[in-house]
Amino acid sequence: MGDIFLPLRTERLVLRDFVERDWSAVHEYGSDPDVVTFMPWGPNSEEDTRAFIESALASQREESRDKFELAVTLADSGRLIGGCGIRVSAPSDRGADMGYCLRRDHWGLGLGTGASRAIVRFGFEQLGLHRIIATCDVENRASARVLEKIGMRREAHFRADSAIRGEWRDSYLYAILEDEWRAQRGNR
Repeated sequence: MGDIFLPLRTERLVLRDFVERDWSAVHEYGSDPDVVTFMPWGPNSEEDTRAFIESALASQREESRDKFELAVTLADSGRLIGGCGIRVSAPSDRGADMGYCLRRDHWGLGLGTGASRAIVRFGFEQLGLHRIIATCDVENRASARVLEKIGMRREAHFRADSAIRGEWRDSYLYAILEDEWRAQRGNR
């Protein structure tokens, strides 16, 4: 891993490190039962959201940082509309997992796709990764579409692999390799 350059920018978004004052905006989406329907966390209590922010801030201070939880903000206004992250889970294999979450009033606008594309690009270009994975609940068709739009392929269907609010749920595993990502970028 070389130098890390944040924030990440797209035409419509800025992905930056969380700061303490983001707490209320994060709590707004993190406590929304509709937003967290398919998440293994939430709806967040105030304590849960504070713990998340503290964890994100602590990871920023790590000397060999391997976890990047980033605020998703609108480029034109700076308004925080969600979060996305990438976590190096297999350093020797140069592997990581990624995920994202957006406020309900920003669904269906292509912003999840934009944030996900930016975080995958960050993983390959700045973190030097070989493989990035993501999972989503099999009922979360919108997330599956986002992962497919950014070039990930479905590799697995895990049966009853996660307990969400007391119910066993199935998940899809998606992945993309660095060479696949580079080949896709060459076709654009």
